[in-house]
Amino acid sequence: MALEHLDDYCIETTQSEPDLLLELVEKTYSDMGYPNKLSGKTIGRTLKLLAKIAQPKRALEIGMFTGYSALSIAEGMPVDGELICCETNPRAIEFAQSFFDRSEHGKKISAIFGSALDTINSLEGEFDFVFIDADKRNYLNYYEAVLPLVKSGGLIIIDNSLWQGRVLDPKENSDIAVDQVNRLIAQDNRVENVHLNVRDGLNIVVKH
Repeated sequence: MALEHLDDYCIETTQSEPDLLLELVEKTYSDMGYPNKLSGKTIGRTLKLLAKIAQPKRALEIGMFTGYSALSIAEGMPVDGELICCETNPRAIEFAQSFFDRSEHGKKISAIFGSALDTINSLEGEFDFVFIDADKRNYLNYYEAVLPLVKSGGLIIIDNSLWQGRVLDPKENSDIAVDQVNRLIAQDNRVENVHLNVRDGLNIVVKH
């Protein structure tokens, strides 16, 4: 089998999302701009599985878009879990909320409009689980901002950590920022990590 077909094989042999998430994907592609911002099946099911293993009571998502990854995380969280989502697009928040309202897991999710860094600075208390998938130029800033809020043993998961291969020869600000956070994490004695070549990269970090 050719290597370029392995991603398709992994998608085919991963259990499917709930029907509501499949509908969300379809409507995102038909109604919203930049639908490629969706995390996708393998990332979504990975997030759900990690949340199911970790059972976070309090989680944070930076960059919600239309709610696919938020619903995936919430699906794996305990019934009394809380997921706070940061998003700068009011239309995306309205879109996502229409699906949250129809999901049994939607009551766990609250979306906050505005700059993620401002929102993070306003939050109190610890988080068990953080998912970073927003503007790449701020990846290093997001990581440093959330790390003090994550409890010992908590997860930080960074999406698009390979940034379409641009990390191999970073030139633009976004390329440089993603490369910087990956290299910092690899040397950071506050955490341990594994950097996975899944879809567009997934850097999974556990705080000491």
